[in-house]
Amino acid sequence: MKKVLNLFDFKQKVNYKTEILAGLTVAMTMIPESLSFAILAGFPPLVGLYASFIMGLITAVLGGRPGLVSGGAGATTVVLIALMVSHGLDYVFGAVIIAGIIQIIVGLFKLGKFIRLVPQPVMFGFVNGLAVIIFMSQLEQFKVRTGDGFEWMTGTPFLIMAGLVALTIGIIVILPRFTKAIPSSLVAIIVVFAIVYFFGIDTKQVVDIASVSGSLPPFHIPDIPFTYEAFKTILPYGLIMAAVGLTEGLLTLNLVDEITGTKGQSNRECVAQGTANIANGFFFGMGGCPMIAQTLVNLSSGSRARLSGIIAALTILTIILVGAPVIELLPMAALVGVMIMVAFGTFEWASFRVFTKMPKHDIFVMLLVTLITVFLHNLALAVLIGVIISALVFAWDNAKRIRARKHIDENGIKHYEIYGPLFFGSTTTFMTKFDALNDPQEIIVDFTESRIVDMSAIESLNKLTELYAKQGKKVHLKHLSGDCRKLLRNAEAVIDVNIIEDPTYRVVTDK
Repeated sequence: MKKVLNLFDFKQKVNYKTEILAGLTVAMTMIPESLSFAILAGFPPLVGLYASFIMGLITAVLGGRPGLVSGGAGATTVVLIALMVSHGLDYVFGAVIIAGIIQIIVGLFKLGKFIRLVPQPVMFGFVNGLAVIIFMSQLEQFKVRTGDGFEWMTGTPFLIMAGLVALTIGIIVILPRFTKAIPSSLVAIIVVFAIVYFFGIDTKQVVDIASVSGSLPPFHIPDIPFTYEAFKTILPYGLIMAAVGLTEGLLTLNLVDEITGTKGQSNRECVAQGTANIANGFFFGMGGCPMIAQTLVNLSSGSRARLSGIIAALTILTIILVGAPVIELLPMAALVGVMIMVAFGTFEWASFRVFTKMPKHDIFVMLLVTLITVFLHNLALAVLIGVIISALVFAWDNAKRIRARKHIDENGIKHYEIYGPLFFGSTTTFMTKFDALNDPQEIIVDFTESRIVDMSAIESLNKLTELYAKQGKKVHLKHLSGDCRKLLRNAEAVIDVNIIEDPTYRVVTDK
C-alpha cells in the first residue's frame, strides 16, 4: 500500500491505509470536542463542526506540518465567549476574520521563528497543563443534564459509563501488542459502539450533546457596521485569538517535530492558520487552531502525511451531510476512553525524571506554566509569563557574569579586558570595575570577549567617558565587532567615545 506520491509533499512515502484509518479516528474524536466547545460558548452546535471541517481541510493542504491536525479548538473558542454574550455571532465571525489576517501577517513577515525563544521548561509546563486539561474535560462527560443544570452520574449509569471507558482503554493498550495494522483507537470505538448497539445498553451518546446533522457551510458576510467603533470592539478579541492560536499551533508544531524527528515550517503554518480562520469567518465557522489531542491521536495512529488530515475533514463534512444518524449513536464512553489515553500520552513524564536535576528557576517556571494553563485555560498567557520569567532569570545570570581583567602596558596605558555582554542588566556591575580617580591619563577598554548590546550599554559608556573626562583623562574602546561599532556610530548624537580602529582584527560576528 505504500506509494511514493504524497499530496503536496513529494519527499515522503504515504501508507494510504494508515492515513485513511488515522483520519477516520481523528474525526471521531474531534466531533464531540468541537460540539462541546461550541455549546459552551453559546454558538449553534454546527458552527463548531463547520470550524473543524474548514480548519482541518485548509491546514492539511496548506499547512507547514504534515500530521498536524487543526479544528474548532477550545483554546480559541474560550477567547470569544465574552464577545458572543455582548455582541452576538456576527461580531464573533468578524473577530475570527481579524485573527486570520493577523496570523497571515505574522507568517508573511516570517515571525513564526520566534517560537524558538520558548525554553524547554515552558514547553514541559505547556504540554503537562494541556494533558491535565484534556483529562479533566473528559470527567465532565460523567455528568448528565437535569432540570437545574448538570449532575454527576450515580449508580448503574455511572458503572456502565466507567466500564465502557475502561474497556476502551484496555483495547487501546493491549491491541498494539498483537497488531498495529489498524489504529487501536478506531478499533476501540467500533467495538464499544457494537457492544452498546447490539446489547441495547443505555448510556450517554453523542446525540446527548447535540445534533450533528446539517448542510454545507453557508457563505455569510458578517453583519457588522463598517465603523471605527465596531472595528475597535472586535480588534482586541481578534488579537488575542490570533496570539492564542499561533502560540498553541507553533508549540504543537514543535512537539510534532520532536515526535517525528522532522522539521516543520512555522511561517507556512501561520499563513495556513490565518487563511483557514478567514474562511471560517465567511462560512459560519467559529475558527480554531491546531488541536494537540487530535494531533497526538493522529500520530499514534501511524499518520505522518497530510492525507489523514484531509480524510478527517472530509469525514466530518460527510457526517454533517449524511452520516449524522449513525454518528449520533456513538457512545461517549468510547470517545472519553480515547481522549484519556491521549492525555496520558501527552503528559511529559520525562519531566518527573529530570525534576530534581533541573535548576530551581526552571522547576518554578514549569510548575507556574502548568498551573496557569490548567486553572486559567489561557495558553498564550501561560507561555508568555513563562518566557518572561525565563528571560529575566537569564538576564540576571548574565548580568552577574561581567568582569574585567586589568593591566598597564609599557606606555603607561591601563587596559580593561571586558568579559561578558554589556547590556541593561550588567551596566551597574560594569561601572564598578573602573577607578577613574587613580587610573593613568589614558585607558583602553577591550571588548574582544564582550559585546555592546543595547541603549543602556551605550549610556553606560557615555557616563564612563564623562567620568574620566572630569579627571582630564581619555577613554578608548578597542576590538569592537562590526555591529557594535555601527550601534555606537548611530548613537553619536548622545555619546562621544574614541573607537580604536583595527583593520586587521576580526571577531566571530564579522562577515
